Amino acid sequence: MCSVLCFLIFGVVFNGFSQAAPTDFYAGKWEISVPGSPRGDVVFLMDLMRENGKLTGSLVDKADPASGARKIVKVEESAEKLIIYFESSQGDETSMELAKVDNDHLKGSVHNFEATAKRVK
Repeated sequence: MCSVLCFLIFGVVFNGFSQAAPTDFYAGKWEISVPGSPRGDVVFLMDLMRENGKLTGSLVDKADPASGARKIVKVEESAEKLIIYFESSQGDETSMELAKVDNDHLKGSVHNFEATAKRVK
Protein backbone atom coordinates (compact mmCIF):
# COMPACT_ATOMS: atom_id res chain seq x y z
CA MET A 1 0.00 0.00 0.00
CA CYS A 2 2.80 2.41 0.91
CA SER A 3 4.62 1.72 -2.35
CA VAL A 4 1.46 2.47 -4.37
CA LEU A 5 0.94 5.73 -2.48
CA CYS A 6 4.60 6.72 -2.98
CA PHE A 7 4.35 5.87 -6.67
CA LEU A 8 1.27 8.09 -7.09
CA ILE A 9 2.87 11.01 -5.22
CA PHE A 10 6.06 10.65 -7.27
CA GLY A 11 4.00 10.64 -10.48
CA VAL A 12 2.16 13.83 -9.51
CA VAL A 13 5.39 15.63 -8.51
CA PHE A 14 7.26 14.47 -11.63
CA ASN A 15 4.38 15.51 -13.89
CA GLY A 16 4.30 18.95 -12.26
CA PHE A 17 8.00 19.53 -12.94
CA SER A 18 7.92 18.15 -16.46
CA GLN A 19 5.37 20.66 -17.78
CA ALA A 20 6.82 22.79 -20.54
CA ALA A 21 7.14 26.48 -19.84
CA PRO A 22 4.48 28.55 -21.59
CA THR A 23 5.60 29.82 -24.96
CA ASP A 24 5.86 33.50 -25.79
CA PHE A 25 2.68 33.76 -27.88
CA TYR A 26 3.47 36.89 -29.90
CA ALA A 27 7.19 36.34 -30.46
CA GLY A 28 8.05 34.89 -33.85
CA LYS A 29 7.32 35.52 -37.50
CA TRP A 30 3.92 36.73 -38.72
CA GLU A 31 2.49 37.54 -42.15
CA ILE A 32 0.15 40.56 -41.96
CA SER A 33 -2.31 41.31 -44.77
CA VAL A 34 -3.91 44.74 -45.23
CA PRO A 35 -6.30 44.48 -48.20
CA GLY A 36 -7.72 47.56 -49.92
CA SER A 37 -5.22 50.11 -48.60
CA PRO A 38 -4.39 53.20 -50.70
CA ARG A 39 -1.31 51.26 -51.86
CA GLY A 40 -3.45 48.27 -52.81
CA ASP A 41 -3.32 44.94 -51.00
CA VAL A 42 -0.26 45.13 -48.75
CA VAL A 43 1.42 42.17 -47.05
CA PHE A 44 4.02 42.67 -44.34
CA LEU A 45 6.37 40.12 -42.87
CA MET A 46 6.77 40.89 -39.18
CA ASP A 47 9.45 39.40 -36.97
CA LEU A 48 8.86 39.93 -33.24
CA MET A 49 11.41 39.01 -30.61
CA ARG A 50 11.57 39.63 -26.89
CA GLU A 51 14.54 41.66 -25.66
CA ASN A 52 14.86 42.65 -22.01
CA GLY A 53 11.25 41.60 -21.42
CA LYS A 54 9.79 43.75 -24.22
CA LEU A 55 8.71 42.86 -27.73
CA THR A 56 10.63 44.49 -30.56
CA GLY A 57 11.25 43.76 -34.20
CA SER A 58 10.60 44.95 -37.73
CA LEU A 59 8.15 44.89 -40.64
CA VAL A 60 9.12 44.27 -44.25
CA ASP A 61 6.85 44.85 -47.25
CA LYS A 62 6.65 41.36 -48.80
CA ALA A 63 6.25 42.78 -52.34
CA ASP A 64 9.21 45.14 -51.94
CA PRO A 65 11.78 43.71 -49.51
CA ALA A 66 14.47 45.93 -51.06
CA SER A 67 12.72 48.97 -49.56
CA GLY A 68 14.11 47.85 -46.22
CA ALA A 69 12.67 46.98 -42.85
CA ARG A 70 10.43 49.33 -40.93
CA LYS A 71 11.47 49.49 -37.33
CA ILE A 72 8.92 48.64 -34.69
CA VAL A 73 9.21 51.54 -32.26
CA LYS A 74 7.05 50.19 -29.44
CA VAL A 75 4.68 47.31 -28.68
CA GLU A 76 1.89 47.38 -26.12
CA GLU A 77 0.73 43.88 -25.32
CA SER A 78 -1.88 42.15 -23.23
CA ALA A 79 -3.06 38.56 -23.10
CA GLU A 80 -5.64 39.23 -25.83
CA LYS A 81 -4.14 41.90 -28.13
CA LEU A 82 -1.15 43.94 -29.19
CA ILE A 83 -0.68 47.43 -30.48
CA ILE A 84 2.37 47.82 -32.70
CA TYR A 85 3.86 51.28 -33.31
CA PHE A 86 6.12 51.39 -36.35
CA GLU A 87 7.72 53.75 -38.85
CA SER A 88 5.41 54.40 -41.81
CA SER A 89 6.59 54.75 -45.41
CA GLN A 90 6.27 58.54 -44.97
CA GLY A 91 8.68 58.47 -42.04
CA ASP A 92 6.18 59.18 -39.27
CA GLU A 93 4.94 56.76 -36.62
CA THR A 94 1.75 54.76 -37.12
CA SER A 95 0.06 51.98 -35.19
CA MET A 96 -1.63 48.67 -35.86
CA GLU A 97 -3.90 46.91 -33.36
CA LEU A 98 -4.21 43.11 -33.56
CA ALA A 99 -6.30 40.84 -31.32
CA LYS A 100 -6.00 37.07 -30.91
CA VAL A 101 -8.37 34.97 -32.98
CA ASP A 102 -6.75 31.60 -32.23
CA ASN A 103 -3.25 30.19 -31.70
CA ASP A 104 -2.06 31.14 -35.20
CA HIS A 105 -4.20 34.12 -36.23
CA LEU A 106 -4.69 37.77 -35.26
CA LYS A 107 -7.20 40.30 -36.56
CA GLY A 108 -7.41 44.06 -36.24
CA SER A 109 -6.82 47.28 -38.09
CA VAL A 110 -4.32 49.87 -39.26
CA HIS A 111 -5.60 53.33 -40.30
CA ASN A 112 -9.20 52.06 -40.44
CA PHE A 113 -8.22 49.26 -42.81
CA GLU A 114 -8.73 45.65 -41.79
CA ALA A 115 -5.57 43.73 -40.99
CA THR A 116 -5.18 40.01 -40.47
CA ALA A 117 -2.09 38.13 -39.37
CA LYS A 118 -1.11 34.50 -39.52
CA ARG A 119 1.83 32.86 -37.82
CA VAL A 120 4.60 31.80 -40.21
CA LYS A 121 5.70 28.27 -39.38
